[in-house]
Amino acid sequence: MTVDIAPIQPRDLRNAFRLSRERLARLVGVSAKTVERWEARPTRPARDETRERMAQLREIAELGTAVYTAERLADFLTAPLAEFDGRTPLQLIERGDGDRVLAALAADYEGGGY
Repeated sequence: MTVDIAPIQPRDLRNAFRLSRERLARLVGVSAKTVERWEARPTRPARDETRERMAQLREIAELGTAVYTAERLADFLTAPLAEFDGRTPLQLIERGDGDRVLAALAADYEGGGY
């Protein structure tokens, strides 16, 4: 599936998730040097999979900020949760299970909370 989106600024994602370049790189499957280059000269990632993962991160950041404050979103992302078998949402995203994180945020948006 090809995702045609406006360029996503890696620095915006890093700020929303409070991540280092290295951690963002692991989440989207590139090197930290690549993230550094994207921040210096904004370009679209070449691989569809990378663009899709970045789009998913942006969606998680937007929904997470709507559900929680920016501060609480950072807490949510780094908290081991029973519904994720003791893993953190960031660990799930890194494993490619970002859809589960989005589903949990959507449930929280509907009235739950972690």
